[in-house]
Amino acid sequence: MMQNNANEMTIQNNLLKVTRFVDGDGIILKDIITKKEIEVRFLGIDAPEMSYCNKIKKDEKELHLPAALLIKLGYLSLNFLKDQISLGEICTLVQEKNNLVDKYGRQLGYLILSDGRVLNEIMIKEGYAKPYNEVFCENLPIYQALNLQAKNSLKGLYSLVNIF
Repeated sequence: MMQNNANEMTIQNNLLKVTRFVDGDGIILKDIITKKEIEVRFLGIDAPEMSYCNKIKKDEKELHLPAALLIKLGYLSLNFLKDQISLGEICTLVQEKNNLVDKYGRQLGYLILSDGRVLNEIMIKEGYAKPYNEVFCENLPIYQALNLQAKNSLKGLYSLVNIF
């Protein structure tokens, strides 16, 4: 489980409200003080895409799975995410100082639920996302171990496919 220690490596924002879901690894949050909305991509995880795009074409070739199946898996991942957190719920975003935004300008971070659980970790542990190693993440080794356990236990998407 991720340690939520306040140190010089992290930035924490506790006053965020869920306003929209993007996909299985992304969400829109609103700062309840400034009213500014931010798009957040969950650091260290990757869920299947939900539409036909360049990434899904790449995944189709690499994984030898049809795009239609990958899109179905993407929707299953999103539905699982929606079961974990509700619109209007207050949460905390913890970011690694050296990894604040991705190449698309989205904020990168760990989403801490009101009960203290880390949403990124839940998505991996339950088999609805996999570790993402194309952007540095302090928790990648933990996520890799959790992913292996989910895969071996046929949890989540792994109950349907052995790779995604």
